[in-house]
Amino acid sequence: VCFIPGGLDCSISFVSHVLGKVCVHGRQKEILGVLVPRLTDLTKSDCIWQRICWRLVECVPDRWMEAVVLGFVQRAPGADALSRLLGNLVVKNKKAQFVVTQKMLLLQYGHTTAVLQSLLGHLSLDSSRRPLLLRVLQELLETWSSSSAVKHSPAEQQLYISKAILICLSHLKEPEIESCRQELLASMMEGVKCHLDSNLPQLRRLGMVVAESISLKINTEGPVLKFEYEEDDETRELKSLLVQTPSFCVVPSLPDDHRSEEADAPPSVPESDEKSPGMPDEESEGELDSDDDLIPYDMSEDKELKVKAPVYIRDCIEVLTGSSSEDVDKWEATVKALESLVRKNPAATREVSVELAKILLHLEEKTCIEGFVELRQRAQVAVLTTDPIPVAKYLTSQFYSLNYSLRQRMDILDVLVLAAQELSCPKFHGKTKHSGAQKPCAQLLPGSDSSKDWRRIVDERIKSKTRRFNMGQPCAKLASHPNKFSSVAGYFFFPLIQHFDRPLTTFDLLGEDHLVLGRLVHTLAILMYLAVNTVAVTAMGKALLEFVWALRFHTDSYVRQGLLSCISSLLLSVPTEQILADMTEELLETQSWLADVMEKDPDGDCRRLALQNLLLMENLKKKLEAVPS
Repeated sequence: VCFIPGGLDCSISFVSHVLGKVCVHGRQKEILGVLVPRLTDLTKSDCIWQRICWRLVECVPDRWMEAVVLGFVQRAPGADALSRLLGNLVVKNKKAQFVVTQKMLLLQYGHTTAVLQSLLGHLSLDSSRRPLLLRVLQELLETWSSSSAVKHSPAEQQLYISKAILICLSHLKEPEIESCRQELLASMMEGVKCHLDSNLPQLRRLGMVVAESISLKINTEGPVLKFEYEEDDETRELKSLLVQTPSFCVVPSLPDDHRSEEADAPPSVPESDEKSPGMPDEESEGELDSDDDLIPYDMSEDKELKVKAPVYIRDCIEVLTGSSSEDVDKWEATVKALESLVRKNPAATREVSVELAKILLHLEEKTCIEGFVELRQRAQVAVLTTDPIPVAKYLTSQFYSLNYSLRQRMDILDVLVLAAQELSCPKFHGKTKHSGAQKPCAQLLPGSDSSKDWRRIVDERIKSKTRRFNMGQPCAKLASHPNKFSSVAGYFFFPLIQHFDRPLTTFDLLGEDHLVLGRLVHTLAILMYLAVNTVAVTAMGKALLEFVWALRFHTDSYVRQGLLSCISSLLLSVPTEQILADMTEELLETQSWLADVMEKDPDGDCRRLALQNLLLMENLKKKLEAVPS
């Protein structure tokens, strides 16, 4: 450190210019990695060095201010250190204010939680900067409660904004909360609605956590919002941000004389344990329950009476449709035995298949039976695979009918997918004990499981088409079986794709019921994939491509993921010759759309699926070029 003798004044603007130019030319890490720790130590106890540091950053020209401020915020070890380094720069300099309050919070989302805590803590540590903290919170809440921002911004940015909101709330004081209570309440109500409307579980959970935190802050005495959700590491981290934790906490030790006094003092007895004067010791003995003297019966040899399940299909129908629910044990036994009974008696099931499918679709849980949803779904799949055509016609017609809940419509989609999987793989049920039904809706859950399952299917298909050499001994050939789904694929597929654009009184796929639309799109993609090598696959592919083209600009990311999965299934299932003969123009337009999605879509999964589809198209092109004319 250099000292100027004689009390002479000096200017450090030249140093500020050098610092700014070095940072803006990409050497920010090298110079600030050394400068920030040194200045942090010097400014801890020396106010002169604090003033020098403030002048250093204030004299940086505006065109280089962003690089310098960003570097200081990222490398400062905490809010206190950042305040000593920057002072009130964000109040004095408009460029620095824009970087700190706008760019780092609303336009960027790659900074760590520690950087957010330093930045927002810096705004809260001085009375002249606290108005900026309130303004930042207001702008963050406007973005968080905007339905357009929720739909078009990636989930990572939504998480980043949620963290910033919770950190701001942790710094608010009671008078400040009182002054903006109504604005906080309005933003909370609007934002939680936007987030709960999302199809992505992560965004819904973010909305719940932030709404709970805002409610806790504005309703300190009254009731607060409380949602039911499964907590994970992300949720626990968000909740921890609402509580300010000091960087270090020293517990003051007691003086020696106080320690000795406390050691000599007799142990205190809680007031509740002290005996009241005049209370007899025998009172508790007199209150003993006289039933304690009774001898219990020996029930070790008792056996639970098992209710015999019905052995005929029609008996099951009578039990399930009976108006009286007194014989609960028989009803439970029927639900548990129905799947195996249907599979053992296919001829009897075909006689009443549609009636049985209708009963199962409307069946409600009368008792708290373990795994009821799974048992009902397995029975539905068994009925559909036993008599595919009439039952598929019934289920697909009911999907677009009135007076059904969204849950029932999604149940129909799940059953169609599981039955199609079983029909396309005849040994599926026998080898795995219907493992697909053990996890209901596994391939259709929005946001996570559906995408993973679909990608696994596509990756396996791509792997099967890849030539490999030196892979060891050839595996034994698997036994071949006929694909039972090939003759009935059209009954599963075409009715679902016909009326998606016709809104009903209580059901609008293109409107507010976009969750069901996303499930429908993923269902069509899986049905298309399972229809490989069938007669109707080309017609299904053309219809599916028109369906995708009509919805390609949908605002919901889960729907767009399903549309891109449809393209993958089409490219993998329809023969290359048929694609080029019947869908050449559509395919060129689709290729241009996929390139646009890969570059501009805010959702990372959509970009990845678009890239995968472009690679599949490139493989088709190479395959055709390799074929001699």
